[in-house]
Amino acid sequence: MTPPIVKRYLIAFDKYKWIGLASFALVVAGSTVVAIQPEPPPSYVADGALTYTRPPVSFSTTGSEIQQQGQALSRQVLLSDPIIEAVATKVNVKPSTIGQNIALRLPDASRPGEAQSTIIELKYQDTDRQRAQLIVQELMQAMIRLSGDINTGRLNAIIEKINERLPQAKSELEAAEQKLELYDRRERPAILAAENGSLLGAVTNSQNQQRLIQLTVAGIDAQTRSLQEKLGLNASQAYVSSALSADPILANLRSQIYQAESQITLLRKDLRPEHPTMIQLQRQKESVEELLQQRAAEVVGGGGTAAPLPGNITGIRAQSNLDPARQQLAYQLVALETQRETLEQQLAQQIREEERLRQEYSQIPNKQLERSRLEQEVGLRKAVYDQMQVKLTDARTAEAETVSSLTVARVPNVVTDTANARSVPLTLGVGSFLGLLIGGGVVFLLGSLEGTFKTKEDIRNSLRQREVALLGEIPLMPVDDLDKEAVPVLNSPDSPYLEFYEKFRSNVRRLGGKNLKVLLITSTGSQEGKTVSAYNLGIASARAGKRTLIIETDLRSPSRAASLNISPDTGASLEPLRYYANLNECIRLVPDVENLYIIPSPGPVRQSAAVIESSEMRKLMEDVRERFDFVILDTNPLSLSNDPLLIQPYSDAIVLVARPNHTEENMLAEAIDQLVEFELGLLGTIINGADIIVTSPQTNSLEEQPPIVEEVSASASRN
Repeated sequence: MTPPIVKRYLIAFDKYKWIGLASFALVVAGSTVVAIQPEPPPSYVADGALTYTRPPVSFSTTGSEIQQQGQALSRQVLLSDPIIEAVATKVNVKPSTIGQNIALRLPDASRPGEAQSTIIELKYQDTDRQRAQLIVQELMQAMIRLSGDINTGRLNAIIEKINERLPQAKSELEAAEQKLELYDRRERPAILAAENGSLLGAVTNSQNQQRLIQLTVAGIDAQTRSLQEKLGLNASQAYVSSALSADPILANLRSQIYQAESQITLLRKDLRPEHPTMIQLQRQKESVEELLQQRAAEVVGGGGTAAPLPGNITGIRAQSNLDPARQQLAYQLVALETQRETLEQQLAQQIREEERLRQEYSQIPNKQLERSRLEQEVGLRKAVYDQMQVKLTDARTAEAETVSSLTVARVPNVVTDTANARSVPLTLGVGSFLGLLIGGGVVFLLGSLEGTFKTKEDIRNSLRQREVALLGEIPLMPVDDLDKEAVPVLNSPDSPYLEFYEKFRSNVRRLGGKNLKVLLITSTGSQEGKTVSAYNLGIASARAGKRTLIIETDLRSPSRAASLNISPDTGASLEPLRYYANLNECIRLVPDVENLYIIPSPGPVRQSAAVIESSEMRKLMEDVRERFDFVILDTNPLSLSNDPLLIQPYSDAIVLVARPNHTEENMLAEAIDQLVEFELGLLGTIINGADIIVTSPQTNSLEEQPPIVEEVSASASRN
């Protein structure tokens, strides 16, 4: 069996053979022109070599590094435009000519045996012997100078870069040292106090002072309670009583009040309260009491806030009559209260001091870490600064060692370039071979760019990728030379093509099931054989004993029923709705095939979509579904109109027809995707026009289909 790629190539060659032959002729003509060209004039090749070198003694690391870098020169550097232009100016040759004829070979450490090679080979080809030698010599000298300039430039760049960064590194070091010094001035005493234990000692001392003060306060509280029990006064009352009792003015006023009260008491027996003497004595007493109250306020002072006075004159008189002994006790009570308040203030101060010391002690680890960080920063800055100083010193030492990394290893030597004579037969043979390859490639490329399936294997693979059932592969049937407009049909029951359509029919029944009664057959484009498939499927179904009806629903094309010896109604195109309304008149019995009926198309008609969607068509489809065992709808291609989608609701399943060298890949894929996506009942696909060996019943032998089947009439294969 012929491989699919060979089939695709043969099909493409049949279409584009003249383009392939033209490509072959052009290549052969070009090789002929090359073969008859005259021999080029003799040329000379100047060969020289450079080698990497280094100073015999190296005292600086920077110098060694620069010399090592100088041994990694690339081709772009050695043959840069300034080098070639400088040499071209000296020898009076175009720079482009030197660039085209120069050959440079650098050491390749990746090749075996060349890992230690340091030779740079330089070759130049020219028609003048002396000029070739001079150009190579000048190029070698220019490369040596270039290497020296590169090494010097690298060293100067290093020194310049260090000088640029050195002031910044110095300022950063000074800033880091200044930060550390300021931090030590501020935090170093606390850190030292924590390290030598004095800070913890201060906390302990503060705690001892607090305990001592608390003991003293406890003793004072005991003495205060004893004195309060003896006097019957608290500290504030004792202070007021002692102050009032010690004032002589208050004592005098108090005696005046006693005298006035004594007189009032003596005269109350003889005089009434309204008596002028009694009124005078009462007013005198009230004035003295008012003076007593004012004086008491002056003696106590403070507006009565610290030691409040009694609210009435009786209380003032009661608190201002302490004797000397009780007055002494009151003084002691006031003194103890004052001492207690002083100690409480000292205790609060010691507590605050302890909290401050503890907080300061808790911050010591952070302060130590911060100081350690500042020390590390100073050390890092100092190390960088010292390293830059060392590098600068080393670079200045390398100034005396930096030289070119290249030296002459072999002076230029000129030899004659003896090119092999051109072989005309060999050139023509190679050109012919390339012509065959290019011509064949052009044919294959043009065939691939068509976007159509070339073989049945291509269609089969596409269907397998989209998981679409393959219902059958059917070969093309030959057409009668006398009537090329006719559709080839299976008129004879002994036709070798009948078994293919019988396989197609059985696959439809197997996949469609018992409920499949109306089958719609369409294709993506024209000339793919949908009408041939519909007619012959109907014949195969009728020969299998099924009452079969073929309905031509392609109303945009004329009927093909003449191939079945049926004469279409010529007046049906004028009134297609009346044509479909009378079922008994539009259905025709096929004379040559038993159980086969057909409704010829009245087309071409205008507004075919309206006819398909009419009530007459709907009633027709309902009637034929009841009267026939199997109904086949032959409709027009999907790419021409939407008529197949309009007639689809009347069908139970859809079959797509594909044909090699006619069906476009993208159109078939798009049609399958749409039918599957919208669930329009795609049952499967058949391949029409497949290159299949057909068995001849007369000779009982296998015969491969002749190439003439591919030349079937366009009108027959179109449907």
